[in-house]
Amino acid sequence: RQPLFESTSSGINAEYGGPVLSLLIFDTEEEVIARANNTHFGLGAAVCTDNLSRAYRVISKIEAGSCNVNTYNAYPAVLPFGGYKNSGIGRELGEECLNYYSQTKAVYVETGDPWCPFE
Repeated sequence: RQPLFESTSSGINAEYGGPVLSLLIFDTEEEVIARANNTHFGLGAAVCTDNLSRAYRVISKIEAGSCNVNTYNAYPAVLPFGGYKNSGIGRELGEECLNYYSQTKAVYVETGDPWCPFE
């Protein structure tokens, strides 16, 4: 059985290791964005709507690291996965993950007549 919370429940401001779905009624986008961001966590978020302009507008203001539109928990390996706030540091998967295992080195090679200001 999955947890179900009412909009006044403290369960909305907790982070769970399993599936939890909070369905909250709202009147304005600003209200739902404020509610979504009123937490110390920010692992994932989803927006379900038939208006993609609204989806992009709302998702861009939600403080969560892994966001979905009209789906949930869809994380292809090429996309970085990770949270904001107390939901983790750094990212797994994607190109961003490779930066943790890499060290950049810049090398420039002159193959013609080298210019040297010290000669």
